[in-house]
Amino acid sequence: MKTKTFKTLDEQIDILSSKGLVFEDTLNAKSILLRENYFFLSGYRHVFLNPDGKTFIEGTKFRELYAMFSFDRQLRNIIFKNILIVENNLKSILAYVMSKNHGFKENNYLNPHNFVKDSKKTKQINDLIRKMKRQISVNGKQHAATAHYLINYGYIPLWVVVKVLSFGIVGELYTILQYQDQKEIADVFGVDIYSMVEYLPILANYRNLCAHEDICYCNKTQKIIEDTKYHRLLYIPKVNDEYIYGKNDLFALVIILKFILKEDDFTLFINEVSYELDRLSGKLETIKIDKVLHAMGFPNNYKEIVRLD
Repeated sequence: MKTKTFKTLDEQIDILSSKGLVFEDTLNAKSILLRENYFFLSGYRHVFLNPDGKTFIEGTKFRELYAMFSFDRQLRNIIFKNILIVENNLKSILAYVMSKNHGFKENNYLNPHNFVKDSKKTKQINDLIRKMKRQISVNGKQHAATAHYLINYGYIPLWVVVKVLSFGIVGELYTILQYQDQKEIADVFGVDIYSMVEYLPILANYRNLCAHEDICYCNKTQKIIEDTKYHRLLYIPKVNDEYIYGKNDLFALVIILKFILKEDDFTLFINEVSYELDRLSGKLETIKIDKVLHAMGFPNNYKEIVRLD
């Protein structure tokens, strides 16, 4: 079995140089490699590689590789803050609907009878209630608001407890709500129940990806979203009757956010992404920004989604 051995900064540069990467400022490159990690940086090499998948396109500079790395970091920050908006909205709306329809104390929102009446989901309901109890127990005393209610009232109302629940838990919680509760929540976001169930795991996936600083721009999700009107209105091309963009790529996330973010928030989101793409474009020499857009799953006319209804 092959083993990986430690490489000094000079050795790391030698490896990249042997594959055709050009270093204009070795000292600066060493500083970047030391701070940002050779493994993480080299993960952005793919858009700069020749068809052999091993060597860099002639003339590719280290600063272009670093520009891709920096672009993805900014992209993650933009995506993360917008998913946090969705997360906060979902928690608030879900807590309101459940409290109004079933009560707000722990014996209400942890009562299996207040969820969907489906024998096939009984195990999921019980498992999720246990997960919620665990998160409340572990995190409840660490937050001022939840601790305040525990100390002064002996319970935590749902609109407070959602603070300590993960997005993944809240997303799964939505899937086991009674139909009317699901519909009330979906109606606020302007989508149907099926779409909410489809979108929430994808949002949770990107949230975790951004939080852990994984590569974002070319991420592909296991789940594929259904065709939407935006695929058609943007004239996204098809291969074998399947749209080539906006299905399980980053543009699929853009479409999801188009549906569920408020209009002003979504416009700002697209403007910020566009700004970072323009900045990146100005730093690329050996490839065109179109190649990055393709890797992201973005059609060239992606900005038009802002004006579409």
